[in-house]
Amino acid sequence: MWIYVVIGVFVIILVYAIILFNSFSSLNNKVKEAFSTMDIYLKKRWDLVPNLVEIVKGYAKHEKDTLEEVTKLRGNIYDDMSNDEKIKTNVKLSRDIDKIMVLVEAYPELKASDNFKDLSDKLVKIEDDIANSRKYYNGTVRIFNNKVEMFPNNIFAKIFGFRSKPMFEAKSSERKSVDVNEK
Repeated sequence: MWIYVVIGVFVIILVYAIILFNSFSSLNNKVKEAFSTMDIYLKKRWDLVPNLVEIVKGYAKHEKDTLEEVTKLRGNIYDDMSNDEKIKTNVKLSRDIDKIMVLVEAYPELKASDNFKDLSDKLVKIEDDIANSRKYYNGTVRIFNNKVEMFPNNIFAKIFGFRSKPMFEAKSSERKSVDVNEK
């Protein structure tokens, strides 16, 4: 009699483990898909930045340090980076782009340049696309991480080798409240 109970419990645990593994795999694939979508926009921005730097260099020759930071950052080969490295590098790149845009404010002739306006418009569009895809990515990561971190799933997640994924955090400038006071 006890043997049937033990076999029954084992079968229930086995079925639960199979269902849970499939659920982990499905959610993991959704996270990969969400990152791939976001990665397309990150790569577009990555490729746009050298053009932006070159245009700014022509106008702001003595702002060398800021521009060199961006150039050095872009020295990495994007396709060879891991997803975590891409996220960390793009956070730094966002900060450097913000610095460039602040720098541009000091050069009215640069702001009036058609090439700069075109690149700036493209950058704004890409930033919007990144923000939207980041929402989707972070949403799928949240669902995946909840599944991986909650008990008893966390036990099976460790056994199957599933680990929590990093969120793609907003830039510090996106977290600040908008200042409506004119200076």
